[in-house]
Amino acid sequence: MTVMILSAGLGKRMRPLTNHTPKPLLEVGGKPLIVWHIERLRDAGFSSIVINVAYLGQKIIDYLGDGSKYGVNIIFSDEQDEGALETAGGIFKALALLSETFLVVNGDIWTDFVYDANFELNNNLLAHLVLIDNPKHNLNGDFLLDGSLEKYTFSGIGYYSKAMFEELAYGKRALAPLLFKAIDDKQLSTEYFAGEWYDIGTPERLESLDRELLGRI
Repeated sequence: MTVMILSAGLGKRMRPLTNHTPKPLLEVGGKPLIVWHIERLRDAGFSSIVINVAYLGQKIIDYLGDGSKYGVNIIFSDEQDEGALETAGGIFKALALLSETFLVVNGDIWTDFVYDANFELNNNLLAHLVLIDNPKHNLNGDFLLDGSLEKYTFSGIGYYSKAMFEELAYGKRALAPLLFKAIDDKQLSTEYFAGEWYDIGTPERLESLDRELLGRI
């Protein structure tokens, strides 16, 4: 199974830290956010990683190279000319690089979630989302957990079928409309994750996580 790390965002909320450094290369616990992802994915059995880039994307390409120093193969889906294509648009552009079922991970989170390189979508499902307890910045939640009437927050981790994106037109496309359509069509499942998860959405959150991780060393 291939995995795509979403790394094309502008990082506006992280300024001034992202004025000259793309968000995925901001460091926590002594290494860039995206390296934490790559190492966890590698340890979970993923060897082929697709990374989309846009804002300051060449810096990410130059830093990571072909992935050999991490024991993986990295292929870049370059959106620098278009500007970030948003989540679904970015996935659509990279679709030829992805396996029939693939994992997508937001590049601006930190988590100890255990990824599954052998995950299979059951029956006619198009997507499977990992949900977490609602953080302070999203108290109302996003999606219902299977078997529950309570809304939880989408973690930015999901397994998808290529079929979910094949009919899209090229261009900027948000993911949420596709997810809600899949829910209406009963083609989406969810699971709950109770482990560590951090959304690196502000410099303050980055600093807090950095202190936490450095304190473990």
